[in-house]
Amino acid sequence: MASGEHETLHSAKPGDTGGLRDEVVPILDFGSQTAQLIARRAREAGVYAVLVHPSISADELRAMQPRGIILSGGPSSVDDEGAPSCDPAIFSLGVPVLGICYGMQLACKLMGARVDRAEHREFGRASLDVGADNAGRGTLFHAIPGHTTVWMSHGDQITGLENAGLVATASTKTCPYAAVRSEDGLFRGVQFHPEVTHTPHGTDMLRNFLYEICGCRGTWRMSEFADEQASKIRARVGDKRVICGLSGGVDSSVAAALIHKAIGDQLTCVFVDNGLLRKNERDLVETTFRDHFHIDLRVVDASEQFLGDLAGIDDPQEKRRRIGHRFIEVFKEAAHDLPDAHFLAQGTLYPDVIESGHGHAGNSANIKLHHNVGGLPAELGFDLIEPLRDLFKDEVRKLGEVLGVPDQIVWRHPFPGPGLAVRVLGDITKDKLDVLRECDEILLEEIVAAELYRRTSQVFAVLLPIQSVGVMGDGRTYERVVAIRAVETQDFMTADWARIPFDVLARISNRIINEVRGVNRVVYDISSKPPATIEWE
Repeated sequence: MASGEHETLHSAKPGDTGGLRDEVVPILDFGSQTAQLIARRAREAGVYAVLVHPSISADELRAMQPRGIILSGGPSSVDDEGAPSCDPAIFSLGVPVLGICYGMQLACKLMGARVDRAEHREFGRASLDVGADNAGRGTLFHAIPGHTTVWMSHGDQITGLENAGLVATASTKTCPYAAVRSEDGLFRGVQFHPEVTHTPHGTDMLRNFLYEICGCRGTWRMSEFADEQASKIRARVGDKRVICGLSGGVDSSVAAALIHKAIGDQLTCVFVDNGLLRKNERDLVETTFRDHFHIDLRVVDASEQFLGDLAGIDDPQEKRRRIGHRFIEVFKEAAHDLPDAHFLAQGTLYPDVIESGHGHAGNSANIKLHHNVGGLPAELGFDLIEPLRDLFKDEVRKLGEVLGVPDQIVWRHPFPGPGLAVRVLGDITKDKLDVLRECDEILLEEIVAAELYRRTSQVFAVLLPIQSVGVMGDGRTYERVVAIRAVETQDFMTADWARIPFDVLARISNRIINEVRGVNRVVYDISSKPPATIEWE
C-alpha cells in the first residue's frame, strides 16, 4: 500500500467481510445526518454494519456476503436532478433490504411506485398505526404496539403502489404508506427514522429487521474486533517498526494499546509536549504507557518552539496551522532517531473523517482542520495505519476496556489536538495558559466530585479575550473572564449543553474566582451543536 493510503469505512473491498465477521450489513449512505447512527444501532445489536457509497454495485455487495442491506435517508428528493441512486440489481440479490426515508422512496420508485411532493410535509413526531397482520414474528413490527410514536422528516412520500409489488404495513394520518413491504418479503421500507431516539420503538424495529428478517445472531463483539484488527496489523507490519503519535487522549491511547497487542516491542510511541497540555498531562501519559503497558515511549519537550510560533497569533485556523506545522517538524526529527520505522499509526475516528471533509460522499463541509486526519504529509515516507477509523467514540472506549487501558484514560473527555491553544481565545501567552490550567483543574475536580464526569461527554474551561469589572475586598478589579462548557452527546456530530446543577456551578465559580489569581467572573455556555461547535475555536 502506497504511503498515505489507507482502508476506510467507505471503501470496503469486494469480498472483504471483515475477516472474523460473519454478519455484515452494508448501509448505503445517501447523505443522511443519521446514517452513522443507523450503523451504531446495528453494532449495538451485535451486527457489524458498514457504511458504503451508494454507487456500490450489486456484484460488489454480493461479494461482501451481507446478511441484509440498509438504504439510509438523505436530503435530496428522488426526482431532483443529480439525486443519488443505487444499482437496481440490489433488489434481486435475494438479501433482505430495509429502506429508510429517502432510501424507501428511492427503492419504491425503482420498483415502479409513485413518489410525489407530499401535500402535508411531516417534520417531527407522528402517530403510527400498524396493521394487526403486520406485527407477527418475522415482521418489522413484531412486538411493537399497534399505535406508536415515530419521528418523521420528509417532504416527499409514496402516493401509489400499483404494479410495484408492494403492500402497505403502517400509516399515519397524512402518510398512508408510512411503511411498506414487497410481496416476497425481501424489501421493507419506512418513511420515518427508526434510528433516532425520538422513535421510542425504533431500536426494536431495527433489531427485528436484523434478527427476525435477516436472521442475524448478533455475534459481533468488540473483543472480536480487537483480535481481528491485531491480526491484520500483525500481517501487514511483518517485522517492521510502527511509530505512533501519542497525545494522551482516548483515541491515540487505544490505538497504541491495540497496536502493542499486535506487535509488542515493534511499536514506538512519540509524545510531544507542546506546552499546551492540561495540568499533569505529561506525567499521566508517561506513567500509563511506560509503567502500565511497558511501551517504548519517547517524550519530546518542544514547548518553547510551539509557544514561539504562536506568539501574537489570535486567528484560530492560523493557530491550528502553525501547531500542525511545528508538530510535523518535531515529529520528523523524532522519526530520524528511528530509522527502521516504516508505518505511522494515528487514532483517527469516523467522525473525524466526516467533519474534515474526507467523507465518502464528498459533500461534507470542512468544519475545522483536524490534526489527525491526513495531518502528516506523505513526504515523511510512512505507510499509514488507522485501526480505529471504522469506530465511533463510544466503541473506542469499549475497545479500550477490552484491551485493559486504565479507566482514567478510557473515560477521559476528548481534548483537541491543538490543546489549550484553542481554549485561550485570542493570542497565546504562558501566563494565560497557566491561568486556564488552574481553572480547568478546578472544574474537573468538581465535576468528578459531583459524579457528573461520566454523565457528561466533554467539560472544559475557556479563557475569554476580555476583562470585566469586579469587586474583591474593598477594591475594584478589572480581570479575566472564564467560560465553562459542558455538553452531552452520543457521537459528537451533534451535542446539547449539559444541565449541570446550579449548586455545582456555584462551587465551580466560587473556587475559580477565589483560587485562581486574575479571574473575577465565570460564565456558563448554553449553546448546542449545531449551530455552535463544541469547542469555541
